[in-house]
Amino acid sequence: MEHNANFSERVLVHSDEVEWLNSPMPGVERRMLDRIGDEVARATTIVRYAPGSHFSPHVHTGGEEFFVMDGVFQDEHGDFPAGCYVRNPPTSSHTPGSEPGCTILVKLWQYDMADRTMVMIDTNKMGSVRDADRKDISVMPLFQDDRETVQIETWDPGARVVLDAAEGAEMFVLDGSLEESGDLLRKHSWLRVPIGGKIDATAGMDGAKIWMKTRHLRFIDPPVTT
Repeated sequence: MEHNANFSERVLVHSDEVEWLNSPMPGVERRMLDRIGDEVARATTIVRYAPGSHFSPHVHTGGEEFFVMDGVFQDEHGDFPAGCYVRNPPTSSHTPGSEPGCTILVKLWQYDMADRTMVMIDTNKMGSVRDADRKDISVMPLFQDDRETVQIETWDPGARVVLDAAEGAEMFVLDGSLEESGDLLRKHSWLRVPIGGKIDATAGMDGAKIWMKTRHLRFIDPPVTT
């Protein structure tokens, strides 16, 4: 399966307009943002767990990264309420589920295969710092290595952000709104900007809170399934 798999193109998806699709497990549904592969896939997906639903135990051979949008995600490592950011590295395993239900933004098979760093951050317990070069922007760092940078950015109302996406960028609007290249991005809109692209965006009247990943689109190989 391929979905938004041409990484040389700018892609904008308003996720609330995307159909929910059943996963192999009852009570777990998905909205696909991009995908290369079938059940084993390089993918960016919104996943919704109905109350009391669970996945079977499984190994994330290619790693898993997720942000809890609402509810409480649960596995052997603990309970992760809305606002938690987690990285389960390649070869890690767990049995995910949610007794109260939850919705998460998930990225699969997008790691350095040698990475073994586990990350668990409750952003509700962290503060942001003003960006030294952008006076209207506050930044909360989540992760950085030689492949990518992940952070949450809070934009003041009317703040303008111009970003050279020399190595690609993704934005997921957690709250508020912004206008980028003539398009309005609202809560839970997702934008992928290709290598060599540019972001020129202005926050709406209520500002914007954005999950941002940059520098990572040099690495778009599909998963190894043999």
